[in-house]
Amino acid sequence: MASRATSFDCGKPITGRFVLLCFVSFFGVIFAANFFLVRAAVTSFGGVETESAYKAGLAFRQESEAAAAQAARHWQVSAHIGEGRVEVSAQDAAGRPVTGAEATVRFHHPTDRRFDVALDAASVGAGRWRADEHVPPGQWDLVIELNRDGERLFRSTNRVTVR
Repeated sequence: MASRATSFDCGKPITGRFVLLCFVSFFGVIFAANFFLVRAAVTSFGGVETESAYKAGLAFRQESEAAAAQAARHWQVSAHIGEGRVEVSAQDAAGRPVTGAEATVRFHHPTDRRFDVALDAASVGAGRWRADEHVPPGQWDLVIELNRDGERLFRSTNRVTVR
């Protein structure tokens, strides 16, 4: 029995020039894709979250002590966001307004700190502060700090949606 071999003849033989062209084209496509992906990643990266992980680790104990002292005060702090303003009110454990403190209000963007917004909060009464500034709509981390004589007495971070 005779076997029949099948051959595919495209009409042109595969030459070294054709193989080289395929090889260069393949790696050219890979290089171009990598170039555009790396460029997109680098231009959209807003920076590192922590400048120095070592220093952040050293500050952890101090932050945990400040959090324990804050919890012991039993302050009630609330914020209202609306119509281009943020209003913050604070009461101590007995329900009296917190006096003599300065408020700092910041909106941190969850993914890119280049968009962070710091507001100037002015006292509008005992235990009340207001910051009049427009914050772009979207999800933000609202950070409220109350300080007295350079010491941070209260800090709160909450995820909020600005409309």
